[in-house]
Amino acid sequence: MLRKRGQKGFTLIELLIVIAIIGILAAIAIPMYRAQTVKAKLTEVTNSMSNVSSAMAAYYQEEGNWPPTALATAVAIKTTLGVAVPISPTGKYISGVAIGGGDGRITFTITGTGEGTVDTGNLVLSPTTDTTTGAINWIWSGSIPQTYIPKK
Repeated sequence: MLRKRGQKGFTLIELLIVIAIIGILAAIAIPMYRAQTVKAKLTEVTNSMSNVSSAMAAYYQEEGNWPPTALATAVAIKTTLGVAVPISPTGKYISGVAIGGGDGRITFTITGTGEGTVDTGNLVLSPTTDTTTGAINWIWSGSIPQTYIPKK
């Protein structure tokens, strides 16, 4: 008696559908992976800016105003505020720093992230003070795409 054998393997159509699904998932996942990689690299920048903003807030609370002269180097920031900034070549992603004289605005220039729209862009942290409570609120902005700017 002859027995009928079951089908073994996949048909060409099934394989093409699987390949198409993998292609669609890769087209979605790769840009999202790149964006998350850039955000991870920017943590060095945002952490350094947060440290500087804390020192600036302490300076403001003690002196009643922001540093009167612009601080345009990592050495000046360390001397005036006591905060070290890992600027290139020590740090990987910060190529320039500046603190505006009198307004407390902190600006870092970004480099080395591998994303053309972010490299050579600026990330800015600006203070606003509440005159009644003395609270300092920091607002993020910059010349880099909005997706890379921290929310708060």
